[in-house]
Amino acid sequence: MKTKEIHISEYNYALPDERIAKFPMSERDHSKLLIYKKGVVSEDVFYHLPDYLPKGALMVFNNTKVIQARMHFRKRLKAGDGSWKDGALIEIFLLEPAEPSDYELMFQTTGRCAWYCLVGNLKKWKEGVLTTEHDGLKVTASRKGEHGTSQLIEFEWETTGGPAPMSFAEVIDTLGELPIPPYLNRKTQESDKTTYQTVYSRIKGSVAAPTAGLHFTNKVLHDIDAHGIEREELTLHVGAGTFKPVKSEVIAGHEMHTEFISVCRSTLQRLIDHKATAIAVGTTSVRTLESLYYMGLKVIAHPDIKEEDLHVMQWEPYEDPAPLGPPEGGMNDGGDLLIPPSGGPRGALTSLQALADWMDRRQLSVLHSSTQIIIAPGYQYKIVKMLVTNFHQPQSTLLLLVSAFVKGDWRKIYDYALAHDFRFLSYGDSSLLIP
Repeated sequence: MKTKEIHISEYNYALPDERIAKFPMSERDHSKLLIYKKGVVSEDVFYHLPDYLPKGALMVFNNTKVIQARMHFRKRLKAGDGSWKDGALIEIFLLEPAEPSDYELMFQTTGRCAWYCLVGNLKKWKEGVLTTEHDGLKVTASRKGEHGTSQLIEFEWETTGGPAPMSFAEVIDTLGELPIPPYLNRKTQESDKTTYQTVYSRIKGSVAAPTAGLHFTNKVLHDIDAHGIEREELTLHVGAGTFKPVKSEVIAGHEMHTEFISVCRSTLQRLIDHKATAIAVGTTSVRTLESLYYMGLKVIAHPDIKEEDLHVMQWEPYEDPAPLGPPEGGMNDGGDLLIPPSGGPRGALTSLQALADWMDRRQLSVLHSSTQIIIAPGYQYKIVKMLVTNFHQPQSTLLLLVSAFVKGDWRKIYDYALAHDFRFLSYGDSSLLIP
C-alpha cells in the first residue's frame, strides 16, 4: 500500500485515561525506559539510558523553550447608565510570529507586535479592542484579519513606572499562561513552568514541549558525555498542530502543520563528521534532521535557491525521484552504528555536505527554514538511526512516525508498554528504539 493510502484506523489502540500521566515523576530520570532493539523488547529506568548508546555516536537534542502562549482578556461592556462591566472571557493563543516574523526579534521587540493566533470564544469578539492590565502593564489586542484557520492579532503595550520599555518576552512572562497539552484535562500549575521544560531548553518559541527531552537531567547528560557519546543541539519550535488529530480516513487527507527550524552550520558539520548518522531525542529532532536531507537535495538541484525556498513540503519525501546513493546503513548486533563508506542511506552525507557548502557560499552561520514533513510507513529514514521518544496518542501522526522507524512493529512496543504499567503521553515514560 502507498503511504498516502494508509488508513489511520490501523493505528488505533485502547488507551485508558488512567494510563495518561497527568503529572511527571518527582525525579525526571526515574521514569521507566522501554528498549526496543531489533524486535526484542525489554525495560529499564531512564537514568540507565547511556548504557544502551554506542560510544562515538552523535545524539541530537531540540533546545526549544515553551513560551507562556495563552493570554486571557476580558471584554468590556458599556451598560445603559454609562458604566462599564466585564463581558466574555477571550483567550488568545499565540501560534506564530507575524510582525516581526523572526522569533528572536519578536521576543526582543517593545511596544507593538503581531502574531497569528487561535482565539477562544471568537464569536463573542465581533469588534473592538481588548485590554488587560497587571502590575503597571497594560496590553491591548486588536483583530487585523484572518490567516487560514488563525487570526492576525496586533498587540500593543505600555508600562507605568518601569525602568525601561518591556519586551514582548517579558509581556508574556507577566501575563501569559504556559500551555500544557489538552489531554491532561487540568489547569496549568506553577510546577508546570519547570517540569514542562527540558533542562537544556534555551530558545523561546514553542507552544508545546519536545517531551522526549523531559526525562533528561544534568546527571544523565553528564553520563552521556562520560560514555563517549557526543551531543549536539538544533531548534524546532513546536506548534499547536502537534496535537491536531487525523480526522481523514486515509492520511492523504491530513494536512501537516508548518514548523520552524534553526540549525547552526557547526551542527551540520558535526553531522557530516559522523557520516550523516545520529541518535534523535524526540520526534521534533527527527523531523528536523530528516528535513535537512531534502533541503540538501533542493540545493543540489538549484544551487542559487533562496533560504525561504528550502521549506520541505508534506509529501516531498515520497516524490524523491533519484536516490543519491546506496540505501544501507544501520547497526550491527552489538548496537554499533554501521556507517557505509559511500556516506549513508541514499547519499545523506552528499546532501548534507551540499547544504553546508551552500551556507558557506552565503556566509550563513545559522540556517532558518521550515518543514511540513510527514513521516509515515513507507518512509525511508536517511539520518536517524536510534530514537528516544515517549508513547504517543492513538491514530496520531507521531505514531505513524514511530511505525515507520520500527518498520511496522509498533504494536509489539505499545502492547508491552500497556501490559507493563508504562505511563503514556507528554508526562509519561520513555522508550529507546533501535530498529
